[in-house]
Amino acid sequence: MSSENTKQVEVIFSPALFEYRQIKSNYIIVIVDILRATTSICTAFEWGVNSMIPVKTINEAREYKNKGFMVAGERIEETFEFADLGNGANEFMTPNIKGKDIVHSTTNGTVAISMAQEANPNEILIGAFSNISTLAEYLLSKKESVVILCSGWKNSFCIEDSVFAGALLEKILEKGCYINHNDSAYSAIDLWTSSKQNLMDQMQTKASHMNRLRKHKMDDVFPYTYTFDTCNVVPKLYKDILKDALREDINK
Repeated sequence: MSSENTKQVEVIFSPALFEYRQIKSNYIIVIVDILRATTSICTAFEWGVNSMIPVKTINEAREYKNKGFMVAGERIEETFEFADLGNGANEFMTPNIKGKDIVHSTTNGTVAISMAQEANPNEILIGAFSNISTLAEYLLSKKESVVILCSGWKNSFCIEDSVFAGALLEKILEKGCYINHNDSAYSAIDLWTSSKQNLMDQMQTKASHMNRLRKHKMDDVFPYTYTFDTCNVVPKLYKDILKDALREDINK
């Protein structure tokens, strides 16, 4: 396979390591924030939301709220006072969101989305354990290389995002459509390999953000978070709005 036709994969473990000027053209960025933004986004689309509008700041979210939009989100595990919903996936498991356009702003996930936009990739997608197989099939149907951007925790490494990156890489590398020759991808796969036999227990032991959420009594969604394939969706950013690519591209 010639290098010009080779699809490559890379993992960026934190937004602090993201330097968009160094990434080559013809690639897709997959945003990952397992606890909790990307899991919640996938869940919202599975439950029929029309679109999610990610915004970086609380002030932007407030402006949308003043225009009549439904708002969801949090900062450091606290739902801001004017939000209609928080950032837990279980809050989106309601028919009340069907057909709605929801503005979303979070500590880590929507900030990573905003950063990815500056890189101007071919596509920006949302990934979680909840849509991992559907996402993998979507990526395998594409010609671009893949950059997995882990949202981390306040610009630092977090294990749950990195383990997911390894799980997604396993699914697409085993099909032989991509090659991997960088340390970040190998490291993510190693983390996944050491965790996958008992994923939930491994994350409860090692993931510091799970302990933060547990202290705020936000641990009821943990089993769902680490369950594969509950959502048959691929959230994709169209300009500034997330829509389900499986539904949107069919309707074009």
